[in-house]
Amino acid sequence: MDLIPSFSVDHTKIVPGIFLSRADSVEGGTVTTYDVRLMRPNREPAIDVAAMHSLEHIIATYMRNDPMWKDELIYWGPMGCLTGFYIILKGARTPKEIYPLILAAFRSVEGAEVVPGATAENCGHYLMHNLNMAKYYAARFVEYLEAHKDEATTFEYPKTERLVTGEGKHFYDS
Repeated sequence: MDLIPSFSVDHTKIVPGIFLSRADSVEGGTVTTYDVRLMRPNREPAIDVAAMHSLEHIIATYMRNDPMWKDELIYWGPMGCLTGFYIILKGARTPKEIYPLILAAFRSVEGAEVVPGATAENCGHYLMHNLNMAKYYAARFVEYLEAHKDEATTFEYPKTERLVTGEGKHFYDS
C-alpha cells in the first residue's frame, strides 16, 4: 500500500504551526485540509483530552459564526494523536492566508465563559470538558504563532527524506 501523504511528514521535525495537508479537486472547486499543530509530536505531551474537546467546541462555534469564514468551513476537529486539529475549507488558500482566522479563533478562547454545546442534549460526552486548560493551550498557541509568524517552519511541513533505489523505489526502514 502507498503511504498516505500525512504520514510522509517528518513528525520528529514538525513544530507548531499551520500547514497545508492536502488539496482535493471536487465538483465546483477545491477543498483544502490544513494541519493546525499546537504541540511538537513525540516531544511534548499530547493535549489534555478534556481541553481538546473544549477547544473543538469553542473554536468550531467561533468559526461557524464568523461572517467571513462560516460559509467556507467544512470541518474543524481534533487529530487522533491529540497534538492539533484539522480544518477543511472550501477553496485553495495558503496557510499564511488562513493565519488570521486561526489566530482569531484561538484568541476567542480567552473570552469564553462557558463551553458552547456542553450539555447532554448537544454533546456526546458533555462532562468531558476543561475550559481552564483549553484557555491555557489556546494562549500558548497564540503566543507561539505571534512570535513565529515570519518563519517558514510555521507554515511549511518538514518532509521525511527516504532513500531511493536505483530503480526509483522508495526504501522504508520500518
